[in-house]
Amino acid sequence: MTRPNGGDLLVETLRGLGVDTVFGIVSVHNLPLVEAVDRDLRFVPVRHEAAAVNAADGYARATGNLGCALTSTGTGAGNAAGSLIESLSSGTPVLHITGQIDSAHLGSGRGFIHETKDQLGMLRAVSAHAVTVTDAENAGSLLREAAARALTAPHGPVSVEWPIDLQFAPQRLTGTPVPRAPAPALPDAALLDEAAALLSAARRPLLWAGGGANSARPEVAALLDALNAGLVTSNSGRGAVPESDDRVLGNYATAPAGRALLAEADTLLSIGTHFRSNETADYGLELPATHIQIDLDPAAPGRVYPATVALTGDATAVLAALLGRVTSGGTEPSWPERVREARTGARTAQRHAIGPQAAINDAIRDTCPPGSVIARDVTIPSSTWGNRLLEITDPATNVFPRGGGIGQGLAMGIGAALGRPGTPTVVIAGDGGLAVHLGELLTLAQEKPDLTLLVFNDGGYGVLRNMQDSHFPRRSGVDLTTPDFALLAAAVGLPYARIAAEADAGPVIKEAVTTPGPALVEIDLVALGPMNTPFTPPVKLPATATAADTQGEGGNPS
Repeated sequence: MTRPNGGDLLVETLRGLGVDTVFGIVSVHNLPLVEAVDRDLRFVPVRHEAAAVNAADGYARATGNLGCALTSTGTGAGNAAGSLIESLSSGTPVLHITGQIDSAHLGSGRGFIHETKDQLGMLRAVSAHAVTVTDAENAGSLLREAAARALTAPHGPVSVEWPIDLQFAPQRLTGTPVPRAPAPALPDAALLDEAAALLSAARRPLLWAGGGANSARPEVAALLDALNAGLVTSNSGRGAVPESDDRVLGNYATAPAGRALLAEADTLLSIGTHFRSNETADYGLELPATHIQIDLDPAAPGRVYPATVALTGDATAVLAALLGRVTSGGTEPSWPERVREARTGARTAQRHAIGPQAAINDAIRDTCPPGSVIARDVTIPSSTWGNRLLEITDPATNVFPRGGGIGQGLAMGIGAALGRPGTPTVVIAGDGGLAVHLGELLTLAQEKPDLTLLVFNDGGYGVLRNMQDSHFPRRSGVDLTTPDFALLAAAVGLPYARIAAEADAGPVIKEAVTTPGPALVEIDLVALGPMNTPFTPPVKLPATATAADTQGEGGNPS
């Protein structure tokens, strides 16, 4: 009987965490890892290393567990770097294991196949943590520590480079569990008392939920009840309280209705948000003078906006401590209605702005059952209504590139769909973004998840096209050749449908989503018709700068 090797060790570690699916590309420098995973778990052979990390990222977001990606060394590891940056930006727990040349030749610079200069340094730059397996004896403890590091908040990708000879080396399987980090300490009681007193005295309170609030959903909802407050969110915090709740303004802080509401509020409690530039109009958004900020990162409070009280710690524990201290009854009776007015105003204005695309938004929400993942690439429909108007009820279904990189949505959707096999997944992508990783259509066809890919076809990079049309004398690099999507779908064996009018949206999307397996739906934006208000990103241009689009999100093309 063959003795266990590094591949068996990886399987044992992942099984202990409940991880059943791994994404990657097989290579001469990861063969034992892929062989063991493919034998004992599910190995998904994506077509590009960047997609492996994106898919592992989507899997982690949709399941709340660790995502795992396997890549080759050298160029393969380099291909994964951009997607590791996305996982780092989003704080997603991803274990990225890349091969490495034989340990005897490490650092020799002799040009061994797949060798690259300072691979570990590159991985450290794009990961929360990166390590090298240096001998067979420490492989197990190092692997468990890497998984634990990824799973410890604040989360992020951890990269492990594993020389191929040490992957093949015999291993002793011990069943040792992955260690769990202790809970962070609570803030000082005096700070909690001060924050609770400010919240109790608030007449027009608002909460702002970022990604850090997603692990504290019951506590956020309870505090919303206790204070009779309204809720603003960042894109990452959508679904912390279901967006069907009429107290949730949502991701509309920079919309005119959101700005007006923030101007009227007298107290803001922000939870796990870093106030990103594109969600604060390049930090030009004004917040209430009284600002209580909760964040696990001690450097976060006050970094963007002054914090009256800074509470460092885990959102669940800190909110629970506040709930035990706040008293209700101070909120103005008219304030909840004012929040509802702002919510209605923001959504009504956006529905008008996007014109015929509102029918697509409605068809997705009407068709998809609870728990359906809504994955979005960086494209105009996502940056306008997908990131705002399309209601999210569960943060785990809110999958999008938080770092703003184009072309990552399909692979993230594939990972999420395989992590949630009982419900459908919808991916919103543009033709330009899809072209970045067109090969993942083959992964979609091969793995056959219940995934509907909506391709918004405007023949290029629509965001930058609008920007150039508004501010430059000519277009540069934005008009692209687009494939015949019907022929493309047929070539890879995917069902195909087309939406060319508002009336098509409901029946076409319902058929695609409710039929098991994958499908490609093309939205012909020329035939559908333009938005009432063309979208341009909130990017300031020297000498030609104009007021930022208050509904804007992201600065990448299509």
